[in-house]
Amino acid sequence: MQELSEGCVLCHQGAKMVLFLTGRCPRSCWYCPISGERRGRDVAYANDRRIESDADLIEEGRIMSALGTGVTGGEPLIVMDLLVHYCSLLKSEFGEEHHIHLYTGKVPSPEELQRLQGLVDEIRLHPPHECWPEIMHSTYIPAIRAAKELGFAVGIEVPSLPGLEDLIPVLPLLDFLNINELEWSETNAQSMRSLGYDLEDSYHNAVGGARAWADAILAFDRVHWCSSVFKDSVQLRERLKRIARNTARDFDEITEDGTVVYGVWEPSGQDIPLDQDLYEEVGDQLHMAWWLLAEHAERLQGTKYVVERYPNGGMVVEVTPL
Repeated sequence: MQELSEGCVLCHQGAKMVLFLTGRCPRSCWYCPISGERRGRDVAYANDRRIESDADLIEEGRIMSALGTGVTGGEPLIVMDLLVHYCSLLKSEFGEEHHIHLYTGKVPSPEELQRLQGLVDEIRLHPPHECWPEIMHSTYIPAIRAAKELGFAVGIEVPSLPGLEDLIPVLPLLDFLNINELEWSETNAQSMRSLGYDLEDSYHNAVGGARAWADAILAFDRVHWCSSVFKDSVQLRERLKRIARNTARDFDEITEDGTVVYGVWEPSGQDIPLDQDLYEEVGDQLHMAWWLLAEHAERLQGTKYVVERYPNGGMVVEVTPL
């Protein structure tokens, strides 16, 4: 396996917080997977948490013991003041070693690079698909050289699309080139269908045949493949585990997938035949260890079920009645 960039190493560990800075972008790439909820809107999220204040961002970073942050969008460079503010905040709160990488489809100007120096560690450029054949004659080349001279790690990160071999000439200038498996989403589905693309299978969002488009360029050093399955089954799972370890209650069971499992009892007026330190009152419910609820289920009147959900009050994965 090729040596990964520092940002990718931390992503593999689930240690990178994802900071979605804005949904606005001057481009309209047909393959963009951003959801309709975020696309075109001036909204910010840390992981899946809506950011309304500096405190929200810092709390999300602490909840997952983040060792770094990946800043994305939309186009982060069009909200430059906010980008600088949040990167400064993260470095101040978590230390200079907190690794920040930035995704941008815009060619950063010398002035923008200077403002980001010391705040962003790694720049991941996203030249749009239509400019790949002329990449060596584009304004990305002087921007790559300027960023390297200022001490940034610089790479290109693009989805797997036909024509990836057009990027081979730029490889000697880069620290890395990441290829993300092309993914189907609700916002790009119509474009995918119009081009004759389809899902690889019924279990994942990967587009069939996308891996083959990368075969030629993957033979070169500094080129890395990031599959849809990896993002779903490894990167997300490791991030959830970090959050679960910091937020799970004593009776929550943390699964191998980073979800938490617990029991819920909604009593029907009877006395509670359990020691108070064995459960937690949450509104009209009592939460407790799922095995404890199962053990006493026959003598507890009311509704009883086991919940599996993402940690820290996240999405419910499954509810099993008892």
